[in-house]
Amino acid sequence: MYFSIIIIIFALLLVIVCSTCRKRWAVKKVCSMTATEKCELLNSLIEPLGYCYDPCQDIISSRNDAWQRHAGYTALYDHAASHFNMVFDSLPVYFPYRNRTWLIEFWKGQYGINTGAEIGIYYANEIVSEDALPFAKFDAVDDQDMLPLSFCLIKQNKTLATVSKKTWWLTAFCMGIFSNPHELSQNISIHFPDCEMLYSFLNSLYQTGISKQFVKICGNEICIHLKDSPSRHYSFFARLIRKWAQFTNRICCHIYLLVTHYFSSTIDRLLYLYYLLPFAFRRMLKLRSYYKYKEPKTRCHKSC
Repeated sequence: MYFSIIIIIFALLLVIVCSTCRKRWAVKKVCSMTATEKCELLNSLIEPLGYCYDPCQDIISSRNDAWQRHAGYTALYDHAASHFNMVFDSLPVYFPYRNRTWLIEFWKGQYGINTGAEIGIYYANEIVSEDALPFAKFDAVDDQDMLPLSFCLIKQNKTLATVSKKTWWLTAFCMGIFSNPHELSQNISIHFPDCEMLYSFLNSLYQTGISKQFVKICGNEICIHLKDSPSRHYSFFARLIRKWAQFTNRICCHIYLLVTHYFSSTIDRLLYLYYLLPFAFRRMLKLRSYYKYKEPKTRCHKSC
């Protein structure tokens, strides 16, 4: 009996010692790297996941050649999001342009342990009826149809990130920050190729219920201040799922910050996790994990 207790105590002590040694090794490993080496390593690790690291703002953003581009978009993704701990406000704007139904959608909210925002541009190969929109599959636009996009993500008058790029999918994710969607706002800018596309989008944007006082036009560029998305009604069950997801997101944020408390920057925290708990590191970057599409085994080396 006593011998069994001694064995259990010894095993626990051994686990504690090994864990402490591994933590020290991981901290030393990160601290021994230069800033350039850290950026190169992190980008090589997250590139297959569709992301890149912005050292100037200490945020994670998406790549133009991200594998998520092949997944396209359907409204079912948004409906399923809260089941994967993504709780956000979304504003899809469907509009006709040159014999196609286009979709420009805005998102802002909590993605697991990340506060973030997105703009995505998609289209169908035909005009889709209004009744079919909730079930229609949209493809990410081709390179020649990408648009210059930018947005500033703000939380309670504090700027979290500012991103700008000609792309099909513009994102910014701030790791370790917890937010409720209503606490966030976006200052968005989109530059259209012509007035026809601009006003087709504008007409559909107003139909979503957004107020004209939050929209400004200068030439072919439209600027939108998005604070509260037009009212969207959730069922009682959906509200419970969102609340539960936010509850677990808040806890996971605290755990992430506690485990990585040796460091203050996202790049150091992530590399520490990479050396200490590789499975946790990969889970942190599953920002759009509900896509039913497998990441490619080969990596492209196009620019972010």
